[in-house]
Amino acid sequence: MKFLIDNIWLILIALVSGGALAWPTLSRSKNTLSTLQATQLLNKGKTVILDVRSGDEFKVGHLRTSKSIPLDELPVRMADLDKSTALLVICQTGVRAGRGASQLRRAGFSDVYVLEGGFAAWQSQGLPVAT
Repeated sequence: MKFLIDNIWLILIALVSGGALAWPTLSRSKNTLSTLQATQLLNKGKTVILDVRSGDEFKVGHLRTSKSIPLDELPVRMADLDKSTALLVICQTGVRAGRGASQLRRAGFSDVYVLEGGFAAWQSQGLPVAT
């Protein structure tokens, strides 16, 4: 007991720093995929890549076979998508893709994933892109 009282500040610092290190893992959505996990999912087939960036961003570069539906058009164009197919939603950094994935889940799409880090992460790994 004396040890705990004498070292309370060290114990608190250790707990706070441990929590800070664990936070990114704990807060990450189960449907967020790394580039490796996304590649594995795409290699299984029957996954549609949905790019929610603007048309101009899409023209600069995109994942092969991806379908472009900008985030602001997504509510209107969801009917173009098949609810029984897995969707990998991407944007430039992953933020807009997360919002798009939330909209899709609320609309009844069950198999929706977000590429962690978005197109920027995909490019930084040297993975193939189309222009």
